[in-house]
Amino acid sequence: MPKKRIYICSVEAAMDVIGGKWKPLILWKIKDNPLRFGEIQTKLPNISQKMLTRQLRALEEDNLVSRTEFPGKIPHVEYALTRRGESVIPLLMSLKDWASEELADQIREPL
Repeated sequence: MPKKRIYICSVEAAMDVIGGKWKPLILWKIKDNPLRFGEIQTKLPNISQKMLTRQLRALEEDNLVSRTEFPGKIPHVEYALTRRGESVIPLLMSLKDWASEELADQIREPL
């Protein structure tokens, strides 16, 4: 069992769990339906395979993402939001709305 982290404030805790360049984008991409690793990588073309693996493991460790293995002739893995991960989506939606309003001239395509 991983060692429980202690934070100096709730914002620090939140940023550790959902902060960074890639975690919010991964959560956003899988918000509507589970995706395979390759599908996530296709939707985030600038992320390396190593970084995507690292970020998915961290999200899984923090119980924001579940990883389901599907055995068979062509085995595959899908990543989906957990209940805790779903609870982050309204926060990301607020960030999207804020950026659409305040940074509209800097956004090439809708999030």
